[in-house]
Amino acid sequence: MRRILDVPLIVILMGISALMMYLPVFHAVTVRDWLAARSFFYSGTLLLTLTIFIGIATYHLKARNLARSHLLALLITYTLMPVLLALPFYEAVRTTSFFNAWFEMVASLTTTGATLFEPDRLSESVHLWRATVGWMGGLFIWVTAGAILAPLNLGGFEVTSIARGQGDARLTREMHHARFGDSRERLLKLALQMGPVYIGLTLTLWIGLVICGERPLVAICHAMSILSTSGISPVGGLEAAQSGLMGEALIFLFFGFALTRKTFWAGYGWGVDRMRAILRDVEARMGFFCLIILPAALFLRHWIGAFEVDDVADLRAAFGALWGAVFTTLSFLSTTGFSSAEWAVTQSWSGLETPGTVMMGLALVGGGVATTAGGVKLLRVYALYRHGHREMERLVLPHSVGGEGGAFGRHIRREGAYIAWIFFMLFALSLTAVSAMLAAAGLNFEQSIVLSLAALSTTGPVAQVGGEVPILYASIPDAAKAVLAGAMVLGRVEALVIIALLNPEFWRN
Repeated sequence: MRRILDVPLIVILMGISALMMYLPVFHAVTVRDWLAARSFFYSGTLLLTLTIFIGIATYHLKARNLARSHLLALLITYTLMPVLLALPFYEAVRTTSFFNAWFEMVASLTTTGATLFEPDRLSESVHLWRATVGWMGGLFIWVTAGAILAPLNLGGFEVTSIARGQGDARLTREMHHARFGDSRERLLKLALQMGPVYIGLTLTLWIGLVICGERPLVAICHAMSILSTSGISPVGGLEAAQSGLMGEALIFLFFGFALTRKTFWAGYGWGVDRMRAILRDVEARMGFFCLIILPAALFLRHWIGAFEVDDVADLRAAFGALWGAVFTTLSFLSTTGFSSAEWAVTQSWSGLETPGTVMMGLALVGGGVATTAGGVKLLRVYALYRHGHREMERLVLPHSVGGEGGAFGRHIRREGAYIAWIFFMLFALSLTAVSAMLAAAGLNFEQSIVLSLAALSTTGPVAQVGGEVPILYASIPDAAKAVLAGAMVLGRVEALVIIALLNPEFWRN
């Protein structure tokens, strides 16, 4: 296993992608879909052969700066890999352009879940491939967040990192090598630690959904989509699923893995110790408050509406409205984007013309740091909240001393909030720029805002609920699709990673 580390990361990812192409081959042979079987078999064999040749040519290739190399590999993965992943998709569908196939793979790999195709247009094997690509993207985020982004204080870790002094702001080569020289070892270690956990959770959810009455293919696709927060479904969402309320309840539990990394990261113990760590985690608390406050507000509004129409005694409708609000709230907070089958009841009870606006706000907030969720992240929102709370205290008591939380609390309120505000401004500027480019491509204002937020937060289903009418990705021009694809990549790797690549220290000998 250690010899594999002597090959560049992007080559390793190419080999894994080639091997995963054989999974749709087995399914296609089982259902006698020979076109899909040939497409995935030939593409997987070709990519595997190409990977072997490139691996031999680049074996023992030493990078001068492993941190820079892995950050570049992180960016290249979301730009180059979709081209390779689109080959079997394009060959299996046959009725679309390669550009659309590439867009579909970008949306899947970045766990956005935006799709150009109706469920009936794609075969079951192709749906399985879409879910598999999204699932691989989720596992890639789990591993690289701890092995690459955490040591570099990126991806949300910069909020809680201890601030360096001004004299230590520029790292020397010796310090840089001591800090990042073993990044390949961390990649291998975390892959061996988190891979079995990720696979085990997926299999558990798959078996649970099958027990609840779901078809095996739909169950595995939904299980992959939930763990990766991609929101990919072969039937168009949970509204057409056969698992019913029991299936939604089971899925609801697995949304928690997108709220805090303490639910699956090693080092927090097991049983009672891990439960205590989760209860003390600020991201879990923020998510819990969102889960309580927003559905309660929507439910109370629905309940008042029930009084007006003399429908108070309809407990079934009341429970459906409450469950639809709770489930959909947590789904969009995790940036998965699955709507509950009861969401139609929630909408009918709501007096809001566009209740999806609330879901857009939740997708903007996003889930936890080092999880598969996108958005601004709960930890950054918490830092801004703590800073705002402290500033309001100072308005009342100007000479007060904020000692709550100790050194960690002071760091969150000061340096953490400062960095979080910088990221929030970068996110807002990115949203403005993407919206302007979409408007220049021919979309109206509402479509530009909704699609920009969907891409940057990696929550593709926002397009279905965010506006007054659902927005179809297939109806937008190719120029807008290219802009959205770039926005998906930017939302997945985050602007701070790209800015870190521009750091002169990364490029100096």
